[in-house]
Amino acid sequence: MRNRRGFLLSLVVGFVAMGVVATAVADELLGILTKVDVDAKKITVEEKGSEKDVVVTITDETEWVTKKGTQKVDLEKMETFLTKTQDQGKKGIPIKVTHEKGVASKIEFAKKGGTPKKKAE
Repeated sequence: MRNRRGFLLSLVVGFVAMGVVATAVADELLGILTKVDVDAKKITVEEKGSEKDVVVTITDETEWVTKKGTQKVDLEKMETFLTKTQDQGKKGIPIKVTHEKGVASKIEFAKKGGTPKKKAE
């Protein structure tokens, strides 16, 4: 009898722990950066597949991930880069935003398929 209760208790605790972990994980938004509002510290991302615009707030803690490492987000640079990209006839910049309730914690360029090609020597 005692072994069954211990097993049942372990199962219940395991399911509760999985539920807590699942709710604590931040959402990832894949899409195209279409607008940068420097004054309001917000970016607009068109979600991949749904064509729905999502507005994400940028804070001082938001990280910009590049090949060289992480740094603080510079919205003015981002806006300049977006303008150049849109002037080339593209819709925007493919990015991946990690956020929780509309507040970004990490922004990075979406990687284009596969591993990078090595340069010929």
